[in-house]
Amino acid sequence: MDGTAVAVRAVESVGTDTIALTLETPAAFDAEPGQFVQLAGTVDGEEITRHYTLSSPDTDETFEVTVEVDPEGTLSPYLAGLEPGETVEVAGPFGDSYYEAEENVVLLAGGPGVGPAVGIGERAQREDATVTVVYEDADPAHEQRLTDLAVGGATVVITDDVSSEEVLEVLADAGGQTFIYGFADFLDRATAALDAANVDADDAKTENFGPAPDSE
Repeated sequence: MDGTAVAVRAVESVGTDTIALTLETPAAFDAEPGQFVQLAGTVDGEEITRHYTLSSPDTDETFEVTVEVDPEGTLSPYLAGLEPGETVEVAGPFGDSYYEAEENVVLLAGGPGVGPAVGIGERAQREDATVTVVYEDADPAHEQRLTDLAVGGATVVITDDVSSEEVLEVLADAGGQTFIYGFADFLDRATAALDAANVDADDAKTENFGPAPDSE
């Protein structure tokens, strides 16, 4: 798929083996937090493409994606090594699991799913929506942005078990539009947690990142 070459503005570490990649917004690019783009780079003479979900609350002038860097991977180490001013190919946006000005949002994130969670949370908070974030990860990323969301009034739960009693109580009390972002196994666990909390998982907006890297 043809893309547009855009300049890198910043590459920032936001956790263990996790970066936030900030790119210049191409002309006529209109995306909402929660949608995803295709990034392409040439590694060892071969063009490699991967999909990454937006982690910025808007796309004014720049936008951001969060990348979990697999040291044994192909594109993610390449992206982590980019310098400001270098370019990367961008195509999209794609996807329909994004924020649409809902008044109450419940965001369940596993691993790199924290990227769209913080982006949607910030946008929703900006629009005076009620925000709940449940983030499953033993080694969290984007901790400062999660803290800022909590300071702004969001309910933020960081856990190593999305099915814990604490999480189930939060989900049962939250209400609103549910979003789920993460690898396939997390989506299964998150859906089971919603069922256990008597929340209709069929109404959730979900994005499946595919199998976790260590399960391939």
